[in-house]
Amino acid sequence: MRAVPIKIIKKGIADTIQDQGRYGFQHIGIQVNGSMDYLSAQLANALVNNPIDYPVFELHFPASGFCFTSNYIICITGANFVPVINEKSIELNKPIQVFKNDVLQFLKPIEGSFAYLAIQGKINAPAWLNSQSFAATTLQKDTEYDTTPLENANFTNDALHTDFIASIQNTIFSTSPIRFIPGPAWNDLTEASLQQLLTQPFFTTLQANRMGYLLKGPMLNLTKPNQYLSAAVTNGTLQLLPNGSLMVLMANHQTIGGYANLGQIILVDLPRFAQLKNDSSFHFSLTHVNTAHQLYQQIQKGFIH
Repeated sequence: MRAVPIKIIKKGIADTIQDQGRYGFQHIGIQVNGSMDYLSAQLANALVNNPIDYPVFELHFPASGFCFTSNYIICITGANFVPVINEKSIELNKPIQVFKNDVLQFLKPIEGSFAYLAIQGKINAPAWLNSQSFAATTLQKDTEYDTTPLENANFTNDALHTDFIASIQNTIFSTSPIRFIPGPAWNDLTEASLQQLLTQPFFTTLQANRMGYLLKGPMLNLTKPNQYLSAAVTNGTLQLLPNGSLMVLMANHQTIGGYANLGQIILVDLPRFAQLKNDSSFHFSLTHVNTAHQLYQQIQKGFIH
């Protein structure tokens, strides 16, 4: 029997339900969507014993408020928005028992841009093409969500070692350079622009959302004006705009783009980039495809037990 564990009692600014995305349909113009910080979403699910690709609530700040209408296990990961249950602080990255009529709220943004709330069991929300991720369907006040409970669910996931949980946090909030693989237009940059991209700081701006982050930094130039054929793009693609600014495409990116494609942020660094707050400073650094694969495989092995 399905439980009805949660009711939205306060509408957040742009909160949604996201899973790992809608893959396999970009060739017909359908966006992938999915979690901005997939590692935090996976961790939240793993800590309540869900499969790591289950849908979760993706929260911004000001965040939605929730009332639980039955007993449940929840976990909050990612950004620290100071979560409280019945006005008492709760820990991040830890399964929490909630009871009937408990109220979950978020007080202020301390670190990061996206928090994730997982509930033990599968959130039942509309699905399309094998995914419950949607670009613009935000959580609304007074909406109720039920779940399909897990069979033989435990309170906590003892298989996830505390060192691994800490390593996820360190990965997401590290201040190391954001690594990328050169794209097809990389060699079209002037020598000065190549040096600036790899040595000068860039900053996030208020022009940042689930579609893309516009960056502030040195103006980059091509060796000569080029018109590029529209080609496939993805989450983390670095696009050089005609005015010399950089745009990084994010989870709700378009399926094709015609701007100069300078590179691709590697999967392991995408959650960290997504969590950057407005006016955060960071550097870029070059890496290789093999390194990107090895780092991704290494961190994903921690979820297998």
